[in-house]
Amino acid sequence: MRIVKNMLAAILFAVAGSGAMAQPYELTLSGASPSGLWTMLGVGLDGAVKAAYPGSTITYQTSGGGFANIGLIDRGKAPLGLAHDAELRIAVHGDKPFTKPITSLRAIARLYDWAPMQMLMSKSFADAHGIRTFEDIARVKPPLRIAFNKRGNITEFVAVKMLNAIGVELADIEKWGGAVIYAASSEQGDLMKDKRVDMFANGVFVRTNFILQAGHSVPLVLLPVSEPTIKKISDDLGVRRFVVKANSYEWQPEDVPTVSLGALLFVNEDMDEKIAYDIARALNEHIDKLRSVHGSFRDMPTSLLVEQNVIPFHEGAEKYYRSVGMIK
Repeated sequence: MRIVKNMLAAILFAVAGSGAMAQPYELTLSGASPSGLWTMLGVGLDGAVKAAYPGSTITYQTSGGGFANIGLIDRGKAPLGLAHDAELRIAVHGDKPFTKPITSLRAIARLYDWAPMQMLMSKSFADAHGIRTFEDIARVKPPLRIAFNKRGNITEFVAVKMLNAIGVELADIEKWGGAVIYAASSEQGDLMKDKRVDMFANGVFVRTNFILQAGHSVPLVLLPVSEPTIKKISDDLGVRRFVVKANSYEWQPEDVPTVSLGALLFVNEDMDEKIAYDIARALNEHIDKLRSVHGSFRDMPTSLLVEQNVIPFHEGAEKYYRSVGMIK
């Protein structure tokens, strides 16, 4: 039995009295930065579990993000973790940064799947080089100055894989007279506003503030991604097709297809079945707590909780979802 099961057993305490409802839980959720979306998800998870099992507490702890959380959960150093679907797929396959396949991970629920990879280019650069689609980059071979997220961030990884899928290596961009820059999201927006890059690629919610600000300063275009590229990346990384609806931005008059990152709540396979069952139940029955954490979650359907096939569901979570007909 792994450390995580013993640890969880030690921090549970029963409500006294015959016929009492399930015990409250004191658990830790390993997220990412001390602020941002995953922190809000921690608040939503805490609220849902509290509502289902009064007296419970889910404590959010910071970490290096999804890759770091995968290691923590695999080693039994934390009971609950968040990771992107693409990060989990990489772990399952044992690709870098992992040295072998990670087989201990089990899903409790998918929490969102609407953080699309947005390929944003200045309109002046796109017009000057006749670029209308993401695939045109490979055809035109322009002197492109492109900004990715910081090295090791999953959105940087996915963006590079998307370029690879259309036949472009990072070395090609430099050969064409361009440059590759790594910068955090807000810095990407500043680089575009200052006209120090021609394009940036990031996987964030539609109408995220740094994109809006960049678009107010510099006319932008959102490049559509072709169906073959979408299929290849989806098959390779477990991400999903996504359409940024027309007029999501004032300067985007048409639907724009791309792929989207999502996030899963996951645990170690050795988590006690009842704990996993109870957390899944709390999320389903009190999904309003998640819907309240961010405007984009307002219409989150309960069906989303089970819409993933990147890693197996924990047997306890699966048992709950089957009991209410969410999984057949």
